[in-house]
Amino acid sequence: MTQKSRFALFFGNRGFFPASLQTEARAELPKVLKAAGHEFIMMDESTTRYGAVETTREGGLFANFLKENEGKFDGVILCLPNFGDENGAVTALKKAGVPILIQGYPDDFDRMSPELRRDAFCGKVSIMDIFHQHGVKFTALKPHVVSPSSDLFKANLDHFDRLCRVVKGFQHLSVGAIGARTTPFKTVRVDEVALERVGVTVETFDLADVIFRAKSMAANSKSLKEKTAVLREYTSWEGVPETALENISRLGVVIDEIIDEYQLDAIAIRCWMELQQQLGVSPCVLMGLLNNTGKSAACEVDISNAVMMSALTFASGSPAAILDWNNNYGEEEDKCILFHCGPVPQSLMTDKGHVSDHLILANSVGKNNSFGCVVGRISPTEMTFGSMITESGRVKAYLGEGRFTNDPIPGNFFGAAGVAEIQNLQDVLQYVGNNGYRHHVGVTTGKYCAPVKEALEKYLGFDVELPQ
Repeated sequence: MTQKSRFALFFGNRGFFPASLQTEARAELPKVLKAAGHEFIMMDESTTRYGAVETTREGGLFANFLKENEGKFDGVILCLPNFGDENGAVTALKKAGVPILIQGYPDDFDRMSPELRRDAFCGKVSIMDIFHQHGVKFTALKPHVVSPSSDLFKANLDHFDRLCRVVKGFQHLSVGAIGARTTPFKTVRVDEVALERVGVTVETFDLADVIFRAKSMAANSKSLKEKTAVLREYTSWEGVPETALENISRLGVVIDEIIDEYQLDAIAIRCWMELQQQLGVSPCVLMGLLNNTGKSAACEVDISNAVMMSALTFASGSPAAILDWNNNYGEEEDKCILFHCGPVPQSLMTDKGHVSDHLILANSVGKNNSFGCVVGRISPTEMTFGSMITESGRVKAYLGEGRFTNDPIPGNFFGAAGVAEIQNLQDVLQYVGNNGYRHHVGVTTGKYCAPVKEALEKYLGFDVELPQ
């Protein structure tokens, strides 16, 4: 989750600018990247004059350099120590296949003579123009020109890193749908073909086979013993029957095997009522455990929000959770209670929580037949939220930012929950309802709307709104 992006570095040049500008940039930018924890590759300085690109021919050399290093970088930083040649740049990068950040150096007022000035301010506009003409996707952030050693660039670098992690994560994203959508939940219907067109493959699995495999597992299975040990450590099982823990562990082993066999990045599971009726358990704690490792797991076969959770995790470097827009918080219009039965990762909780019976489903399946929910509270933290749907062949999403507060929730409130404070919450809810979005919402820690939106919208082809 926390692995930072690797970058290929491109340096643009105009032939009549002094070599010193290129030399300084080739030393400064790598130093900044190293300090921020990023690996990088650069074309050898001897390949062209100063190791920069200033002609179409040299752009071809850089394109070959990228081809030779395909798979070894997640994004390109196009650095303009001076004006830079736009034709060389587009030749070099039109087939880069990864996000491109355009950075230009600022001029200094006391260095504006012909032999010292940079003119990257103008050169950046020209390169943006030629990229637009050629359909090359790129990222350009504020301020228009910025020194790599400045705090402003460090913020831009963080944005670009998180954007690249989302784009990279969606290159071969595979989501497992475990069980069919329950008939009452038409709200989670999804267009698999629309998802495929943005790089997301959906693999489907019969819940009957999953249950059969869980029941058939040998009691002395090494995998079963290991899963049980992990679950015992993960949360509190006080008062939970051993048979429930064993069946949850069996189910967990089967899900792990499916994830490994099909190389799944996320799952969405039919979490009621068959699991309760045939295994006597709920899968919530298993989902929380998966989410805690960065492997997104969504309830109620909500495939689209398993995808959204993945995007949020890629960007934040922290686990995501799926929650319900569930309750008002008194008369405070910008606050609400976000809740679910227990798939919230431990890293988002105030403590380890404890496993309980499903107090709502118990009305249908009887008491002690649905253990596996996790009761706990979500820690106060800044957060990014979002949800995703497919509609008319398009993938649509909304994003927003807010925070979980330390406001109290009644002690007898079931499941994992937190009070969310979101500016203009009532407008957000109007947008959600009027545009056909789920009662589910994905959340992760930190405020990362901007890089997630740009990644999904510009580079992956989603339709994204910020209803706040």
